[in-house]
Amino acid sequence: MTMSAHTLRNLAMAAAIGTTAVLSGCGGSSSATSGDGDALALGFVNGDTSEFATCLQKAVEQEARAQGVNLKTANSQMDAGKELSNIEDMITRQVDALVVQTVNIDALEGDIAKAGAADVPLYLTSLATSDTSGILGAAAVDLKKLGALDAGWVAQDAGDRRVKVGVIAGAPGAASDLMVAGFTEALPGNAKVVANQPGMFNPVKAQDVAVNMIQAHPDLDYVFVANEEMAFAARKVFDAAGGKDIKIVTENGTDEGLAAIKDGRFSATVANSPQVIGETAVRSAVDLLEKGEKGKVTSIPLTLITENNVQEAPQYCSK
Repeated sequence: MTMSAHTLRNLAMAAAIGTTAVLSGCGGSSSATSGDGDALALGFVNGDTSEFATCLQKAVEQEARAQGVNLKTANSQMDAGKELSNIEDMITRQVDALVVQTVNIDALEGDIAKAGAADVPLYLTSLATSDTSGILGAAAVDLKKLGALDAGWVAQDAGDRRVKVGVIAGAPGAASDLMVAGFTEALPGNAKVVANQPGMFNPVKAQDVAVNMIQAHPDLDYVFVANEEMAFAARKVFDAAGGKDIKIVTENGTDEGLAAIKDGRFSATVANSPQVIGETAVRSAVDLLEKGEKGKVTSIPLTLITENNVQEAPQYCSK
C-alpha cells in the first residue's frame, strides 16, 4: 500500500493504536517455517550505528537464532536512499519479511511501496504508521510520551519557578522530532525553551551544540537531550563551562546512563530498551507470518528513571 508524503509526514505514531502487551518469550527449540516448509528468512535493515541501533541488532540476531530464523542484515547509516536500496537488495535475496528501523519518517513511503510491490511484508521497529494495513506489524514506542515523561520531571522539579530550557535533538525528520515535540508540548508555562538544535545522535556534534548553547544561554536550568550518548558529551561541556547546576533529562536507560542517574550527572532518563524492541519484533513477525495475519502493533513500555527507582529499569542490551 502506497501512502502520500503528506500522510506520512503527519503520522501519529501508533503506540496507542491496536496495541497489545509485549509478547512473552517463545521456545527456541523448533524452527519457524514458511508456507513451503523451509525455515523463515527475515531481513533486518538497521538505521544507523549508534549504541541503541547496535543493541537492537544484537537482540534481533539473538532472537532470530532462538526462533530458528535465517537472518540477513544491512545498515542504512542514516541515509534514506541507502535504506531503500537495502530493502531492494533484501527483496532480491528472497526474504519472507523485512524488519526495518527506519532512518526517518519520510523514508517509509518508498519502503512500504517497494516491499508491497514485491509482496514482502514489512515490520517496523520503534514506530508505526497510523494506517497499519500496509505493514506486517510494528514494535512501537510512543515517542511523544517518552518526551512528555522527561518534561513531567522538569515540571515537578521546577515547581513555580520561571526556568530556561535547552533541547539537543537528534536528526531532523527522524524519531527525534516526535520525542522533542512530546517534550516541548508537555512543558509547563513557566518553562521557556530558549535553544533547540540537532545533535544528529552524534556525541561530537552534540558537544558542539552544547558549547554554543551554554555560551548563548549561561543561565540555562534544564536541557533535554535525545539520547544518553549525546547527553554525556553535553554534561562534560556544561561542567567545564561552569554549568554544573544545569540538569539533564534524556532517554535510553543504558548501564552507563543509570550510573549517571545515581551520581547526579543526569537527573532523569526514560528507559527505552532496544533489547525488548528487538526481541518483540522477531517474535511478533514470526507469529504474524505463521498465522497469515498483519497490521498488529505491539506497544513497548516506557519507564521514567530517577535516583528513586533506578532498580526498575529494564535491561538495555544483551550481554
